Order: sequence, then structure tokens, then C-alpha cells
Amino acid sequence: MKPISESEFNNLYQTGKLAFEKGCYRLSIENLEKACQLASFYTRVGGEARIWLVNAYEAGRETEKAIALCEELTAHPHLETRKQALKLLYILKAPQLKRPEEWMTKIPDLNADTNNLIKYNPPSNGKKIKPPPQIVLEDFSKINTKDNRFIWLSLIVSGLTLTGLLFL
Repeated sequence: MKPISESEFNNLYQTGKLAFEKGCYRLSIENLEKACQLASFYTRVGGEARIWLVNAYEAGRETEKAIALCEELTAHPHLETRKQALKLLYILKAPQLKRPEEWMTKIPDLNADTNNLIKYNPPSNGKKIKPPPQIVLEDFSKINTKDNRFIWLSLIVSGLTLTGLLFL
């Protein structure tokens, strides 16, 4: 084992985690394996890096490696790493259930049949311009002004209320 270069370890560890989160499992495995070589097995960060490596192995369909590393981690001196390893080992060793076909959604391969492609028709050059909406002016002589007494009453009450508030 090489002496720990903390910045190199952190760089590889963070790159491996980021690659895992983006779905680049092969790149994640490569970076996390290098990070695990730099960190001691018995340290907390070494255990965390190996837990991430177990997840990357499983996501990269290397289940045997994931189980083997997880079994090693069940004897890790850090309690939290040991607990996570036991939980992961339980999940990794669980039997795979068969799913009925009616539960599965079939996604057609769009590259397989090029004859049935929907062709894109670009819009024609003759752009249709909508005329702007015309403003309709009301004839004020036709507005019913007989029912506007309520407005005057409300204006007077509002004015008196504001005047009363000013003198307080």
C-alpha cells in the first residue's frame, strides 16, 4: 500500500462518487478502486470508499466482486461501515424475483425500423399573421347611470372614514 496522498485520494473518491451518481459505473469502479488502494482498509474513509465500491460493483453487474468485498467489510473496525456492509450483504444475497411479462413495459427500438418513421414537415413559408384585436369603444350615452347611487354612497362613506382616521 502506498502512503496516503490525501488530495489524490479525495480527488479519486469524489470523482468515483460523481461518476456513480451520473450512471458511469465503469469509470466509478476504476476511480474508487484506485482510491481504495490509497486508503487503509481500517480507516473510516477507507471503509466509506469501499462501501461506494460495493455499490458500483453491483451497479456495474459485478455482483460476485460486490459480495466478496462486502463480506470483508463486515469485519471492518468502524461500526457504521460494518452496519452498512451487513445491510448491503443482505440485499446482495437476496434471491432475484422473476417478474411476470404483464408487469413489464416493452419499449420499441426506434432505430430498428426506419420505414415507419414519422416524417417532420417543416412549416410553410407563408406565415399567417393574426390581425391585432380591435379595441371596441363603448358609447357612454348608452351606459346605465341610474344604478350608480351606491357608488356615490360608498365614496362618501370612504371619505368620511379617511377623514375620521386623519383626525385621530
